[in-house]
Amino acid sequence: MGQMSSTPIQSAPAERLDPDVLEARFAEVRARTERLAAPLSPEDQMVQSMDDVSPTKWHRAHTTWFFAEFVLGLDGTSDRPHDRPEYRFLYNSYYDAVGARHPRPNRGLVTRPSCGEVAMYRTAVDAEVRSLLASRSLSDEQLAILELGTHHEEQHQELLLVDIKHVLSMNPAIGPAYVERCGPSAGDPGRSGYVDVVGGVVEIGLESAGSNLAATFSYDNEGPAHEVRLYDFALADRVVTAGEWLAFIEDGGYERPELWKSDGWYRSQEEAWTAPLYWRPNPDSPGDWWVHTLTGLRDVDPHEPVCHISHYEADAYATWAGARLPTEFEWEHAARLHGLTPDTAGFLDEQDGACTFHPRSAGPPTGGLRQMFGDVWEWTSSAYQPYPGFHPAEGAIGEYNGKFMSGQQVLRGGGALTPPGHCRPTYRNFFHPHTRWHLGGLRLAQDESTR
Repeated sequence: MGQMSSTPIQSAPAERLDPDVLEARFAEVRARTERLAAPLSPEDQMVQSMDDVSPTKWHRAHTTWFFAEFVLGLDGTSDRPHDRPEYRFLYNSYYDAVGARHPRPNRGLVTRPSCGEVAMYRTAVDAEVRSLLASRSLSDEQLAILELGTHHEEQHQELLLVDIKHVLSMNPAIGPAYVERCGPSAGDPGRSGYVDVVGGVVEIGLESAGSNLAATFSYDNEGPAHEVRLYDFALADRVVTAGEWLAFIEDGGYERPELWKSDGWYRSQEEAWTAPLYWRPNPDSPGDWWVHTLTGLRDVDPHEPVCHISHYEADAYATWAGARLPTEFEWEHAARLHGLTPDTAGFLDEQDGACTFHPRSAGPPTGGLRQMFGDVWEWTSSAYQPYPGFHPAEGAIGEYNGKFMSGQQVLRGGGALTPPGHCRPTYRNFFHPHTRWHLGGLRLAQDESTR
């Protein structure tokens, strides 16, 4: 496969790194993090319920550290009045080039600095960033890293929510609600159908991925653009629902090793999986299930997407259904071929009265692909690997994506806890195949030759 030739970009669009535009985006993103943390007590914000979960307080501090370290500290003067020596150690996540860091599994043991001190840290760094933006004192490199930092913080906003969901689920008996509201689902999505997709030699990725000269922001792992050979295939018109997953459970899906890959089967047995994470049997009605959500414990809605499943579970379900998971290249090609781009539907909704913080039903069939963006991240069969010609950036920033390209699976599309505007057809999310606490779901695919 040859790498696609690039289209020259003469100059960066003025709005990409315009200080006024970045100042507004910076303020909006930073404010959203504080709104998301606002319903939580200081006690809520320091709990770490498992190694993969980070305390809310840590998310608020780490995203602040990113701006202090990589924007304010780019000129070598990061030793500022608001900095304390321990912050570099406590709030560095995985940047080995920066220096030593506190072990991830021990983040919940750090009671100091307090939530109040973290709030003051955020305020101090915000004020300095805004001052430098207003005075036009940031270099183009600092402006580009500032923009990256806002997208980085949006990723942590989603992590903040999935992490606190796990934390709250640890409370005895009935897990408390993060917010006390939830409207109705969108109703019966109808029987799932398949949409035929023509293959061929197709372009995948962005030639300008990660470039400051591109028209819009993207991560470096979304490129370079390259050719992939795809055979004709069919993609389910929507994601799998909770009701369809119930049929999988009732047919012994968690008890039949022939449906599972070996690693997945042994993991499911080790951890005693009998249903998606957060599903609990209703003790008063055998065969019925409750689900813990950010808006409290309630009955499983059969019309909504199934979520909080591992890649292993998604693959087993696809085998049971006589189908398979799509590759990430099939998913991207289908989205592009059908002209699908994300809007605000299906993403994080902070409006009062809406059914927020949980996936919603696809709604009635349209004859085309539904739910490609939002509601649940869709597991693919693709391992998270670099695209041909990929090279990480030099320095600590180069550790942002490239160092994780081993042992993980790609998910596409975005979820109900993803900030609006964060995703695009080329966006690559990735998690280890056994993980379930994030908002993973699935869409089925079939080979056209075997349908």
